[in-house]
Amino acid sequence: QVQLVESGGGLVQAGGSLRLSCAASGRTLTSYFLGWFRQAPGKEREFVAAISASGVRTGYVDSVKGRFTISRDNAKNTVVLQMNSLKPEDTAVYYCAARNTFYGGNYYATGGNEYDSWGQGTQVTVSS
Repeated sequence: QVQLVESGGGLVQAGGSLRLSCAASGRTLTSYFLGWFRQAPGKEREFVAAISASGVRTGYVDSVKGRFTISRDNAKNTVVLQMNSLKPEDTAVYYCAARNTFYGGNYYATGGNEYDSWGQGTQVTVSS
């Protein structure tokens, strides 16, 4: 498994932006599809965004489309979630996740059970 560490969370006003970063160690991410999930208090973990190993394909939950962008930098072994136009309902702990792909470079998963490496999470709080 690969070790993942998120950073970049914090408190921001509605309409603001945050950039979450997830750094990997132990393995290179070139053959991994990567995802971001979030969990708000009292709610189940929710898929947010994912990117294929190739970086060509990305996917987002409808509530963040047009506001969030996932990207990867294989040279730095990181995955980034750029979050713009933040809303109070985006408040949650955000987790990055990874899984070595057996389905080719253009596959990504939206289900948390398809990932086997998780970070510890970073808190994002959006005030109204």
